[in-house]
Amino acid sequence: MKITRIATHLISMGHRNIPYVVIHTDEGIHGVGEAYSCGPDKATVEVIHDFEEWLVGRDPRDIEGLWHLMYAGSRFPGGSVVNAAISGIEHALWDIAGKAAGLPVYRLLGGKCRDKIRVYQSPRGNTPEELATDAVALIEKYGYTAIKIGPLPPNWQAMPWNQALRETERRVAAVRDAVGPDIDIGLDPHARLFEVGRAVELCQVVAPYRPFFVEEALRPENYEAMAQLNQKAGVPLATGEMLYTRYEFRDLLAAKAVDIIQPDICLTGGLWEMKKIAAMAEAHYVSVAPHNPCGPIATAVNVHFAASTTNFLILEYHADDEGPRRDIVDEPMKLVNGYLEIPDKPGLGIDLNLDALARYPFKSWRRAQTLRADGSLAYQ
Repeated sequence: MKITRIATHLISMGHRNIPYVVIHTDEGIHGVGEAYSCGPDKATVEVIHDFEEWLVGRDPRDIEGLWHLMYAGSRFPGGSVVNAAISGIEHALWDIAGKAAGLPVYRLLGGKCRDKIRVYQSPRGNTPEELATDAVALIEKYGYTAIKIGPLPPNWQAMPWNQALRETERRVAAVRDAVGPDIDIGLDPHARLFEVGRAVELCQVVAPYRPFFVEEALRPENYEAMAQLNQKAGVPLATGEMLYTRYEFRDLLAAKAVDIIQPDICLTGGLWEMKKIAAMAEAHYVSVAPHNPCGPIATAVNVHFAASTTNFLILEYHADDEGPRRDIVDEPMKLVNGYLEIPDKPGLGIDLNLDALARYPFKSWRRAQTLRADGSLAYQ
């Protein structure tokens, strides 16, 4: 079997654009993948097509060798754009391998170690009351046993820090009171703090409400600072969505900086690289809760990872039952009472609806830029 061409589809999903990958072969088998929307998404697409020149004529089932070719064959170690491109291509290679073998991908990864995949979703709301109401509605509709919220209030950068902490406590308290004592609540400050002291204060304020984890309480670049926070936080800490490959996670784990890692399967190097990262984490007694804010193909790849990974904890999820998330695939992963079912179809068990993709054309997008009262850029 040989790769004949690689097609890309860059579409708008409303709040972000997502590059999808379709790899075609000379035996009529194709595979699908999803690359992370790093921001310059057209750049990711161009990298994918550059790699296409390297991969055409190769056997798509040589996943380890092709990954090494893309990663080490590039002149320098890649950043987010290059690793997102590698990830999307790698997903499609696994899809082809599974279809060629007549097996779901998780069977090629060692088989199942669980029967279903626990997921959580993030409610929305500006006020504590709105956030609490939406949290209850999501739990009632989908049966979630966990949710995740942004604890910091809107426009907190313009507030005195003590006010921001008080408003944070109000938000977390309102959600905890609404959902009860047994629902797990993750908290995500979105890597907007640089000071260890302020991150410690944030963790102390939310600790009485027993958070499942506090995600990216600090920017992730400084592992030593994160380790200092971990010694003082008093709550489980998580990070990893901005990191890629086993090499960055090696240093994070060695620093004993977090209790939970959150690699993104569309950014960190793909499915097999996630398996390697998870194995390192397991040896450090660290769990894996994958970052997954993108599209339904990413969710499918994560399901196969989670099914076959012993130290998997929980998966970030967006319901795929309406809008473009439902339209662009033939059949999304099935959600039942807060858990995703594991598919038995060969490959990833999901395919793109190519006719629907044209209805969601690319739109230029970038993150909103928040300014402080003095006009400086607030940490994003």
